Parts: sequence; structure tokens; C-alpha cells
Amino acid sequence: MSTTPFKIPIVPSIKRETYLNLYSRGLRLDNRDLYTPRRVEIETGVVEKANGSALVSLGNTKVMAGVKIEVGTPFRDTPDQGVLTVHAEFVPLASPTFEPGPPDENAIELARVVDRSLREVGAVDLSSLVIREGEKVWIVWVDLYILDHDGNLFDASMLAAMAALKTASLPDYEEYETGEIEVLRDKSQGPLKVDHTVVTVTTAKIGNYIIVDPTLDEEAISDARMVVAVDEQGRIVGLQKTGPHGYTREELERVLNISLSASKVYFKSLEEALARQG
Repeated sequence: MSTTPFKIPIVPSIKRETYLNLYSRGLRLDNRDLYTPRRVEIETGVVEKANGSALVSLGNTKVMAGVKIEVGTPFRDTPDQGVLTVHAEFVPLASPTFEPGPPDENAIELARVVDRSLREVGAVDLSSLVIREGEKVWIVWVDLYILDHDGNLFDASMLAAMAALKTASLPDYEEYETGEIEVLRDKSQGPLKVDHTVVTVTTAKIGNYIIVDPTLDEEAISDARMVVAVDEQGRIVGLQKTGPHGYTREELERVLNISLSASKVYFKSLEEALARQG
């Protein structure tokens, strides 16, 4: 598990008390219970020129993912594997707090959590991306674009990345006697080999309550947040904590159990979107 610094916004105490009063009755401002994610909508194939793409709406939060596959050089310590790279961009129109320029620590954290979740479970078969071992491999770029921010960017981004990868195709190529490789963008070798599916579930600790899929307002009043990565077999493959407060052992067990249960909602939404694509 890793932790990330947490910027604490100034929140009127009356707002926090309003939310806590609702939680005590098992309610939330948007009529959800404490453990149900917002409505998930997933559309694939939204960028024609990408090798794979998806647009995810989680409530009012919207994230687009695009997959671009190019020829490159493998890392020296993994000559028999291709490369997977995740990048996140906070589009300024998505939130008044987003500014133009290089990625800040929040964008870097988001990209790293998605990247690590994919790597830990071996979601993409990197060995299938080798063209000439030690010389030429396919590099899979996953670009995440935050289009509208209403809380919980992690879960929406992970769903978008997974949907884009699961619908991505590997371009064909032609190799010349000189060793040069020409990518044939209009031809495909077939689908990108994705061996595992992974989602993340974000919970927020607010007072004595644990809630799933916090909105932007709920993130603002939270004491801590936990992002739990879960694969299709129900295995916990990653944890990321933010916020100044800690968790007791009992609270951590609750978070894990709640996250495992909520992950089924995300897996179902992903399966239904992929079935429509197929």
C-alpha cells in the first residue's frame, strides 16, 4: 500500500454535519445508500483513430481513455516484454481547480494508480508485444482525459482504461530487409491480448462512516480515502490511501469487504459494455 499527500479544502462545518446526519440514517444527498456506486455508463470506440477507446460516466464524472500502440524499444531489464505506459491529463474545462500545464501531483498519482493496478495483475500480456526480442516491441500508451470532475476520478479512469484496452486491436506491420518496421494502421493482427480485468473501488472515511464512490463534495469533507484494486477473480491486487487520518484494523477490514462487494457493480457494467461492443 502507498500513500499520497492530501490537500484539505476548507469546508463549512455545517455542510459536514449535514452529511453526517444523512449517513446516520443510511442515506446520501443523491439518494444512494452508503455502499452503492453512482450510475455507470460506458461507451467504447469513441475515438476513430485510436487503437482502442472508451468514454465512462460515473454519475457526473466523465473520463475518456484512448489507447495508442506504436513500435519502440524495450526496457533493458525486460527485453522479452513490450511496454505499457499510462498518462493522465486533467482538462481545464473539467474543473475550476484544473490548470493548463504539465501534470500536477494529482494527475501523476491517478496515472500511477491505474498503471500499477494493470501491472500488478498482469492485465496486458506484455510478452505478446515482442516483435524482435531486445530490439523492437509494441508500446501501449493509455491516455486518460478527465472531462468532468465530480469526484472519484480513480474508479472512472480505471473503468475507462480497462474498456479501452479490452476493445483495442494490435496493428499489423511489415518488416523490411533493412530491419525497418512499417506499421500498417489500416490492418490489424487481432485484439490486444488482455489476460485479466481489474477495477478499482474508492471509499471515503467521513467521521465513523465508510462510503463508496464519493462525490466531489464528499471527497472535500472526507478524513481519508482508500482505493482498492480488485481483479475478476475477486483478488485484492492493490491499495492506495490518501488523507491525514488513519484506519483501525476493523475499519480496514470493513473497507476491503465493502470494496469487494461494490466491485461487482463495476465488473457488471464493464461486461455489459463489452457485450454491446461484441
